[in-house]
Amino acid sequence: MSKIKITADSTCDLGLELIAAHDIAIQPLHIILDGKSYRDGVDITPDDIYRTYEEKQILPQTAAPNPGEYEAFFKEWVETGYDVIHINLGSEISSSHQNALLAAERFSNVHVIDSGNLSTGSGHLVFEALELVKQGLPASEIAEKVRQAQHKVNASFVIDKLTYLREGGRCSALTAFSANLLHIRPSIVVDTNGAKMEVGKKYRGSMKKVLKKYVGDKLAGRDDIDNKRIFITHSGTTTEVIDMVKAEIAAVRAFEEVHVTRAGCTITSHCGPGTLGILFMEK
Repeated sequence: MSKIKITADSTCDLGLELIAAHDIAIQPLHIILDGKSYRDGVDITPDDIYRTYEEKQILPQTAAPNPGEYEAFFKEWVETGYDVIHINLGSEISSSHQNALLAAERFSNVHVIDSGNLSTGSGHLVFEALELVKQGLPASEIAEKVRQAQHKVNASFVIDKLTYLREGGRCSALTAFSANLLHIRPSIVVDTNGAKMEVGKKYRGSMKKVLKKYVGDKLAGRDDIDNKRIFITHSGTTTEVIDMVKAEIAAVRAFEEVHVTRAGCTITSHCGPGTLGILFMEK
């Protein structure tokens, strides 16, 4: 039976602890900030991005690894006897998937999966792959089963302030000003059918009040949720807020695993501080 290595883009946002515990190999995306290029999660952190914006009002650009980088990344594992299953950031969000596919053409045992998602939405598919490896399935079958699971991921976030989206050109200055003035906090929902991000429900009020309503909206009164695992993923918030969200989740539904992770530099660059989402799988 061949050895199988599960790998993913840095945008899976699983955090150092989970990545180390499950021996996941990570290919970092690029962060271009103030004229310099960095590797997401390697030589730049989200707090570096926040600090630069506060000091210079500069936000980074993000870039996918090129095919040559993916080829070198895959080659390391293939040459040591592994079949590789790689989970990419969604193809509608980044060129990462296309570049990884081009690199995989040079190997017979590298399987590249379009997560159709971002952050721990793709992280869920990483965990799906890990569980299938434990069942002893061949890499090609695991890859196909993970692709089939893509549409079961329910991924969304609530944006605290639209400042970073405005600065990044993703919403107008007037929209951002009005939303911030009126304490409107939109949710961003990943449509896995089209692999695109869409504006979901718009909440109003303090972030704590909004997050309580958001958790109830996403989890309450449903019988189609897989209770195996849920991620609480944020771009920098307080322990108090995280504990409150944990309590709200527990009051509605008992998940076997509740993981808290912090979004990496790629996601942070677009959403800014205070963003928080709950991400889970449907049956």
